[in-house]
Amino acid sequence: MSADLVIMGLKGSPFVRKVQVVLAEKGIEYEMEMVSPFPPSPEYRAINPLGRIPTLRDRSVGTEGSAGTIPDSSAICAYLERKHPEPALYPKQPFEYGRALWIEEFCDSELASRVGGGLFRPLVMAKLMKREPDVDRARKTLAEDLPPLFDYLEAQLGDREYLIGGAFSIADVSVATQFGNFVLAGAKVDAARWPKLAAYVARIHARPSFADCLAAERKILPASDVAL
Repeated sequence: MSADLVIMGLKGSPFVRKVQVVLAEKGIEYEMEMVSPFPPSPEYRAINPLGRIPTLRDRSVGTEGSAGTIPDSSAICAYLERKHPEPALYPKQPFEYGRALWIEEFCDSELASRVGGGLFRPLVMAKLMKREPDVDRARKTLAEDLPPLFDYLEAQLGDREYLIGGAFSIADVSVATQFGNFVLAGAKVDAARWPKLAAYVARIHARPSFADCLAAERKILPASDVAL
């Protein structure tokens, strides 16, 4: 019997990975339907007007058109939490819940734009599309654009194993999925400058939910051979 849940998107997207990790952590079966946003088809835009990935289809709700579909990784993850509440990936304490949502937004917007636009696209996507890598842009991103964000995350971690509430949560998923594209681009967190963040990223990426995703992506994405 096929799974009820279908994730539409491409491997290598940090937002697709975010949803895959939540599904893996909760032990939920799903299928992948490869959908490219470069550019999105008219059929895909009919169910996701922004044309971005991922989109979830829950076949138990609907199988045709936009019925049973939810665009956007944050909306999808929140839906999965309601439908499959255990193990919980959103803090129950109200303030911690709000903080977790803030970290998710911070990563989905600021961290994603700088890692994706400044490293992954200029290096990995350029190589995938047989274009010259934009090494200057990547080095500027590492030297100027990312350090303030890394400073913030280092301070937020303190001596904690996880960012919010003493347990693995959507906040950790959201941070680590963006660092997935960071490492796929051949970059490393400077452990001398950000020791807590470097150890944290390595620790979260070692979880089976992340390790399996990243291993599968490395098989299909070209490794960056640019010295950063």
